[in-house]
Amino acid sequence: MSPMAYTEIESPVGPLLLAADEAGLRAVLFMDGFHKHKPDPTWKRDPAPLRETVKQLQAYFAGQLQEFDLPLAPEGTPFQQNVWKHLRAIPYGETISYGELAKRIGNPNASRAVGLANGSNPISIVIPCHRVIGSNGKLTGYGGGLPIKEKLLALEQKQLRLL
Repeated sequence: MSPMAYTEIESPVGPLLLAADEAGLRAVLFMDGFHKHKPDPTWKRDPAPLRETVKQLQAYFAGQLQEFDLPLAPEGTPFQQNVWKHLRAIPYGETISYGELAKRIGNPNASRAVGLANGSNPISIVIPCHRVIGSNGKLTGYGGGLPIKEKLLALEQKQLRLL
């Protein structure tokens, strides 16, 4: 197994840490914000395997990309994987509640567990956990912080250009 390659990029929502290996993209993490992430010491700084990820993120922030086309390899439990799969099915520019997401995965009573899985998403933005909001329509927790969640949703609803 090859080492995890990583790079750091500046973005309109702050610095992002990207990591991938031969299986695909493993992480898009906020380096500032609520949870501050740093590269694992075992990872190797190598932007080459992440060039397409960077290109697609730049297009997304410019309002020119609505759906990412990248090999993804997030690590998580089967439940988390199922939640993340369903997150990718939420259309660009739309939001749903945690309760609705729980219904979509076939477990309508699991909105809290869905919220925890959503919060554990290691591939922010690309797996659009920012599209899940409270049942009252209010923005709720986000690893990058609520101001970033608000910016991402405004971008997708064509209310803001980030680049």
